[in-house]
This record gives sequence, structure tokens and C-alpha cells, in this order.
Amino acid sequence: MRSMLFVPGDSPRKFEKASEGKADALIIDLEDSVVTEKKSEARGLTLVMLKSRPGPHQLYVRVNALDTGMTLADLAAVMPGRPDGIVLPKSQGGDDVRQVATWLEALEAASGIKVGTTRIVCVATETAGSIFGLGSYKGCSPRLAGLMWGAEDLSASLGATEKASGGVFHSPYRLARDLCLMAAAAAEVAPIDTVYTDIDNLAGLEQETRAARRDGFSAKALIHPKHVDVVNAAFAPTDAERAWAEKVIAAFASNPNSGTLRLDGQMIDKPHLRAAKKILGQP
Repeated sequence: MRSMLFVPGDSPRKFEKASEGKADALIIDLEDSVVTEKKSEARGLTLVMLKSRPGPHQLYVRVNALDTGMTLADLAAVMPGRPDGIVLPKSQGGDDVRQVATWLEALEAASGIKVGTTRIVCVATETAGSIFGLGSYKGCSPRLAGLMWGAEDLSASLGATEKASGGVFHSPYRLARDLCLMAAAAAEVAPIDTVYTDIDNLAGLEQETRAARRDGFSAKALIHPKHVDVVNAAFAPTDAERAWAEKVIAAFASNPNSGTLRLDGQMIDKPHLRAAKKILGQP
């Protein structure tokens, strides 16, 4: 999964448009994009969207944060639509995942869904306190599928006046990004890069996405359909990367009993083999 596109939970029109694109996942949003007065209506519309399944996309629902008191009502309303996963905003750590997992177990059973199949992605850096919980996600639940870092709400939590300049995040946000990446790697789940908010700057989006892929992120959250193709292309392996990966895999296949090999004048070992398989999408 490379691209996860947010869609307002109260806009079937935008959902239909998003469904025509090539995002790997659509996140139907019940949180920030829906005002309080329309939350109940948006739950009903989200259920209809989930049941329509207009394309091959995975369908996630971003519920409201646990501290709002609305999370359980959100889940109860949308689970009959069998979403592939839930996005939990403002997550503080593994205990939050366990709480949502407990609710999902009961709601799956009530909806005739195989228990344990609904995944959870956490937006894991939206408050100052959440940074200190990043180490608690490892082993918290088999449902956990990804950790996403976010900058917009973190800015408010910090009382910051500016997140970035010249297209480069300031140090508190780079710290949150890097720690989220490491927490996801430690928990063996997908690290997901934050949204890009300069909607018409596609060159900047490509640059940021390539930097994310370079550092180890496997997907990016998006807020506009025009960003999908740019992000998907940026996460695709280059011809040179594919050629290198094929050579590494072939070298180890020819020398199955060797832990290290010499290839094009460079030493390679098992981590290189794992990296090569990841590039080619092999297990």
C-alpha cells in the first residue's frame, strides 16, 4: 500500500470521485473534515459508502479520537459496512490500540465479520504526549497495521507558530517523523508519511514523497485526488533498483549456503537480500 486518500465522511460526491482514482486505500473521515453538528449524518453516509464498494481500494474509516467520547458510536455505526480498517487519530500508545481492538472484537461478532480481521492504523504523533508513547506499540495488538505521523495537530499541541519553511519541516516535526518511522519499524508495521498540504505544488509533493521512501516509509497519506498518481509513482522502484534487486536475489540463489557475497565489487549479506525482496514485492 502506497497511497491513502482522505475523503470527508459527509460527502458521497467526493467519495465517488476518489473511487475513480488509483489510491490504494480511501480513508473515509469522521473526524476533522466533519463538523460536530453533522457527525451523526456522516456516520450514516459513511456506512452507505462502505457498502457500495465501488472499486478495488481498501476502505478505512477515521473515527473520532478516544478523548471525544464519540469513538465507540462511530465504530458501532460503521462496522456493519465491513471496513478493511480503522484509523485512530490522536493515539497515545499501545493501550489505545488495545481499547479499540476490544470494541472491534465485539462489533465484528455482532456484524458477522471474522473476529480479528479489521486492521488499525494509528495517527501517532498528533500531541506532545503521544511522542512518549511511540515505544509502546510493539506487540500491542495483531490488528495494528501502521503508524502515521501527523504535523497539523502537533503544531497546536506545541503552541508553535510555524511548522516549516522553504518546504522543510522544523526540528520538532522532523523528530516526530523520525521517531514514528522507528516505532513502526520496531512494531513491524507500515510507516505512513503525513499529508502534503501545498495542494498545487506537485513538484514539492514528489520531492517529499521520494524522501519518505528513501528513509523507509512505505506509504503516504493524501488530502487531494491529484496527489495520488504522483505518490504512487514516487514509491515505485526505479529501473536501476529493480535491476540491482534481481542481481542480489540471483546471486544468493546461486550460492544458497553463503551468508555474504561479493557483487560488483561490493560486499552484500542477508540484509541486502531482504531489501532486494522488498523492492520486488517478494515475501
